[in-house]
Amino acid sequence: MLGWMQTRCTSPRHALHRACRPQHGQSLVEFALILPVLMLILMGIVQMGFVFNAYVTISNATREAARTATIYLYDRNQSVGTNDTARNEAARSALDSAMGMLSAASPWFANSSTWTITNNGDTFTTGDLVIAYTLPAGVTDADSRVGQRVSVSMTYHLDLLIPFIGAILPHDANGRLPLTAQVSMLVN
Repeated sequence: MLGWMQTRCTSPRHALHRACRPQHGQSLVEFALILPVLMLILMGIVQMGFVFNAYVTISNATREAARTATIYLYDRNQSVGTNDTARNEAARSALDSAMGMLSAASPWFANSSTWTITNNGDTFTTGDLVIAYTLPAGVTDADSRVGQRVSVSMTYHLDLLIPFIGAILPHDANGRLPLTAQVSMLVN
């Protein structure tokens, strides 16, 4: 006796052997059909976890860089350009140290050793890092930039590990997802 696996054929209509076979393989076939969809959903959840982790990390790193730029001690014996470069280097160093497990190297985060200065010396760019100073209304311009608003913006290019998910999300020419974070604070 097969017990629970036995199929009973009690009527003469079911005399054919094929009609009397048990239906045990049906659930396996259904599972095989649904498994790729379930795996795609599971991998999508994992990939979104990586994206969320990277976004939180770069948001925190950008905040640390902006905070470092706001509390930089201005050296009155140096020129404005020298102080701006030193302040920006301190902000970049704080950003690099706050990146955690994310790589602060190219191609994920372009970061050169020189700053490109634009907008009358108020915007500094190095690769994917931009530091801009703006003068709010009612604040007088000072060499130390006290009272000015510093905006730190960075772009991080995250590798997409799941191929099918990478086709759905926007990506750059190298197949990486560009994540951008920006923080503005007042210089103390």
